[in-house]
Amino acid sequence: MSIYVIGDLHLSFKESKPMNIFGENWTNHEEKIKNNWMKEIKYDDLVILPGDFSWAMHLEDTELDFKYLNQLPGNKILLKGNHDYWWNTLTKMDNFLKKIEVNNISFINSNAIEYKNAIIVGTKGYNFSEQENDQKLRNREYIRLALSIKYAKEKFNVENKEIICALHYPPITNNMVKANQTNEFIEILKENNIHRCVYAHLHGLSCNNAFNGIYKDIEFNLTSSDFLNFVPLKLL
Repeated sequence: MSIYVIGDLHLSFKESKPMNIFGENWTNHEEKIKNNWMKEIKYDDLVILPGDFSWAMHLEDTELDFKYLNQLPGNKILLKGNHDYWWNTLTKMDNFLKKIEVNNISFINSNAIEYKNAIIVGTKGYNFSEQENDQKLRNREYIRLALSIKYAKEKFNVENKEIICALHYPPITNNMVKANQTNEFIEILKENNIHRCVYAHLHGLSCNNAFNGIYKDIEFNLTSSDFLNFVPLKLL
């Protein structure tokens, strides 16, 4: 009963969107993910998917992508990424999965999910530009993360359980660590005694500024699928 994570699956089974324009390592990436997944993950494991699951623009266009995921072992938790334009309310997404007979996928959307001795919280996050609109959107994500944690503490007994935070956008970078900087994401995690955070979003050369390690007593891991060579990362 292990917990894994892999982000940025970028599935597009309804309308082909070749990913190898982003690098040859993306050629047939769906098969790579499937093969590695089948080797690593058992049916009672949990897999966290921190955003950019599907290129679909509308919820009804995600059916083949969800069915691909449904056939793979394990229970799955999805968060919204910047390309998940199909994302909707929890009720609509849950009803859609019931309609297409997908039964091992859950969503985090200002809520939290308990699995064995762990609790998963999170939100999309946002980038750290100084533009006014970006600051507003980032402030919204701070609130959503706080709501997710609040939900976890009200709904579950968090004592003696590890809380794992999942974000799509990186909450920290190498440059921030070198400058000993902090931000509201980190402060929220510290205030709530959360020591593990996974994120995705970054690809190619942008991974060079990604921070993997422990900072401010929190372990951070970049989990974009190409960064992981399409092999799910085991957390617990």
